[in-house]
Amino acid sequence: MAEVLFKKAFADKHANCAVISAGLHAAVGHKADENACQLMTARGLDLSTHRACQLNTQMVRHADLMLVMELRHKMEIENQTPYAKGKVFRLGEWGGYDIRDPYLLDLRTFELVLAQIDQGVNQWVNKLYP
Repeated sequence: MAEVLFKKAFADKHANCAVISAGLHAAVGHKADENACQLMTARGLDLSTHRACQLNTQMVRHADLMLVMELRHKMEIENQTPYAKGKVFRLGEWGGYDIRDPYLLDLRTFELVLAQIDQGVNQWVNKLYP
């Protein structure tokens, strides 16, 4: 959900940014959860072509900024790829919060997580493109 929300937010700001979603322990090739698809469709956004992919060292090397959902993700990336230090932050960094993975949970949990993602996306976009 964060990927499509960032893409829309950057497009709205006419910002030329590449946004890629990847997981540390991804179920590679899996589609987005149906609840995520439903919530994005309600906003006019499409997740139907999304497929999970695994974060790799090439992605880390080429990234200018990496946003993760939880502090433990940041620590894992920085431990595995020390050159990532200084460019990995939480999506909820400005609010000081982690965002839990709602995968395979109920719609209400997805709605709560989406609200946190919205807040984080808005904060980051406004910091990057005031």
